[in-house]
Amino acid sequence: MSAQAALGLAAARGARAQAPGTDAAHVPRRIRELLLALGTRFADLRHRFVFEYYPWYGREPWRHWQQWQRRPPADLASNHVPRLGAYDSRDRAVVEQHARWIAESGAGAVNLSWWGGGSYEDRAAHLVMDVMKDHGLKVTFHLEPYRADRGRYLAEDVLYLLRVFGERRRWDAFLLPRDPEGKVGPVLKGFAMIVPRSTPHRRGGHRPVTGFTSDAEWRRQTDTARGLLRRDFDRLTLLADSLHMPRTTASGFDGIAIYDNRIGPDAYPGIAAEAARRDLLFSLNVNPGFDAITPRRLLASDGYAFPPLVPDPGGPFDSSRPADRERLAALSAARIEATLLATLEAQADPALSNAARGFLLVYLNSFNEWHEGHAFEPMKDAAELTPAERPHGYHNPERGDYRLAALRALLAPPG
Repeated sequence: MSAQAALGLAAARGARAQAPGTDAAHVPRRIRELLLALGTRFADLRHRFVFEYYPWYGREPWRHWQQWQRRPPADLASNHVPRLGAYDSRDRAVVEQHARWIAESGAGAVNLSWWGGGSYEDRAAHLVMDVMKDHGLKVTFHLEPYRADRGRYLAEDVLYLLRVFGERRRWDAFLLPRDPEGKVGPVLKGFAMIVPRSTPHRRGGHRPVTGFTSDAEWRRQTDTARGLLRRDFDRLTLLADSLHMPRTTASGFDGIAIYDNRIGPDAYPGIAAEAARRDLLFSLNVNPGFDAITPRRLLASDGYAFPPLVPDPGGPFDSSRPADRERLAALSAARIEATLLATLEAQADPALSNAARGFLLVYLNSFNEWHEGHAFEPMKDAAELTPAERPHGYHNPERGDYRLAALRALLAPPG
């Protein structure tokens, strides 16, 4: 067996794979030091680790599992088969298992993907909240681009979420972080909010970007939301998934929360420093990389532009070879550790805006976004794949829960 393959097998069995040049003992030790220090500032530290969570899967009819010409239940829109198979997000037993796994990981909250009032995800939210509450977990929301003009409705959407999933439930599960000074308020973030007005067209000229909202409109919405809620909370924190710092500031957002796993931990210090220079808060995610499915028949409407594997495993990757799958798992385990260290270092830095303003939030990307291949939710062990599943080239490694196990080890309390 090659040294590279041996490294992969060790990681899949639970040993931590380290980035090149990294002292294997130093990284976890430094993470532990940071967690201990942060725990003295934030009594609710566990609830500051928030899994991105997708309540959008369905059966009868299929939802999401059939994306891009897939045919579930054996042929899924994922490079991995979940341990629970092609499940339904409305199945209480499924959500119960998710909550147990999340609670055991050391995280304390989930961030629900929300696609507007009355949507499938909106209707699933109360069930998710009921179950998460029973396991001591909190819930907040991630506002998705559910309509082209959703920028006109940000304040309305914020009020809806807080009223329906907070006030009417007497705040039994809603995430309301308390800063070191005792100030309390919700934190909500949005995906694809700060987008350009147009992009170059391959045939020349420019074409408009669907969902563009001007900075002035965003500012009206953010100011309106804060004005309406100023008597209810000490603060309302609104984050945009954006690296455009001037527009984020002009639009009235409090800070940025980066979703894209293709942005590596080596970029985190620079992003954090730039945000701090503009007095913006920042959250840089913990992730296992990016392993997205590709369309079997690419259509112009797909807009597909994702690289297949990040981190790049180096050389050709053949999912039929166990050694290649373990090599990919090793890189993924190392990525979890590296991104956790990088975001904790940045968020704990006393010279930057988060520490100065008493803010800490670590998004874990993701619990169950299976299409992009960054789910921490356990997948099947490779040996458990069925004869019907094996021909589809899944990337399941020897140990399917290695990502959650790696996170649990890193977040475990000392002793």
